[in-house]
Amino acid sequence: MLQRAAIGISPPLGPRGRPHTTQPWRSKRNAQRRPGRPLPQSPPERRWTQASRLASRPVLDPKVFKAYDVRGIYPAEIDEEGAYAIGRAFVEQFEPKRIAVGHDMRVSSPGLTEAVTDGAADAGADVLQLGLIGTEMLYFAVGDLGLDGGVAVTASHNPKEYTGMKIVRRGALPVGGESGLLDIRDRAVEIKGRSETGKRGRVEPYDIWPAYVDRVLSFVDVQAIKPLRVVIDAANGMAGAMLPRVLDRLPIDAIRFFFEPDGSFPNHPPNPLLPENREFIVAKTLEEGADLGAAFDGDADRCFFVDDTGEFVPGDFVTALLAASLLEKEPGAKIIYDLRASWAVPETIVRAGGVPLINRVGHAFIKQRMRDEGAAFGGEVSGHYYFRDFSQADSGVVPFL
Repeated sequence: MLQRAAIGISPPLGPRGRPHTTQPWRSKRNAQRRPGRPLPQSPPERRWTQASRLASRPVLDPKVFKAYDVRGIYPAEIDEEGAYAIGRAFVEQFEPKRIAVGHDMRVSSPGLTEAVTDGAADAGADVLQLGLIGTEMLYFAVGDLGLDGGVAVTASHNPKEYTGMKIVRRGALPVGGESGLLDIRDRAVEIKGRSETGKRGRVEPYDIWPAYVDRVLSFVDVQAIKPLRVVIDAANGMAGAMLPRVLDRLPIDAIRFFFEPDGSFPNHPPNPLLPENREFIVAKTLEEGADLGAAFDGDADRCFFVDDTGEFVPGDFVTALLAASLLEKEPGAKIIYDLRASWAVPETIVRAGGVPLINRVGHAFIKQRMRDEGAAFGGEVSGHYYFRDFSQADSGVVPFL
């Protein structure tokens, strides 16, 4: 079945003491956005009064800096002042001229995003505010717009108490423990307060949605897609905001569950890699007599599948199927896969006329190897799938298509 699918009150104050606008991460002077469809709105976030901010000390526990991202409990391990320090430290470390910043649907995300934006702008960078986005949309924006980097405020598939950040450099290359994240940590923990270091950068909203939707749809021939019946579990994550614009242009019967973005995750945790979180999609796929079931994680950069019998399809098998589909269009292309994959992956790649290249686990290493080799596609057992023509970044929506 999967092969068929593959084919085809005075106002509260913001982090710098300015009143929040209707969308609190935007300043009044930047309220005008570029033409395009309205940006999705975020759920209400925790509001901080000036008195509470002054009474509290910045929170930034060094342990929130992980191997590939920033991740910790809000506000016990990281708060808005800590987020400001990270935004400023990022710009001081890498000296980008223009960056993008966006966020997921978690309750804490809008306020933290405003703080990151202020930190980056105070350090001199121009910032494009993308608003409510999936993480892959940040990657796409950095690559497509030729930006020097970006920050997605998200805790991905982690429980609701968490917040985090995924930081990238030019070309959407991730900033991890071996590529500058620990330097950002060391700078950030030394930032005791807020002060502009020179000329403040410009901050303006930018609507990346139309270009993003066009790009992901460019990976498939919409006219050739069969009228499949597909059950989708968005887990109250970002897929619920991202998919409708895509589904509206597909000839499929999409049965939608938990499409309302809600950072409290009222139905189940947004991590389909865990069997207990797949019970719903398995049951509904069978109940609806669907051809396919698809479940997304919190920031929608990973998509997991069950077939028409309710059987979970492992990530290495999805890698093999995606590789075979891509090689129909680009024979001889190089394909990256991680060392945890079964023999079926390289065998399928060779049979389809491609060149399989095994690689160490981790998105930073996969992305770098893709650039070094000029590979067209890369896949990991964990459900991350990378596409050269998508800023060489991972996407959850493209594999779904």
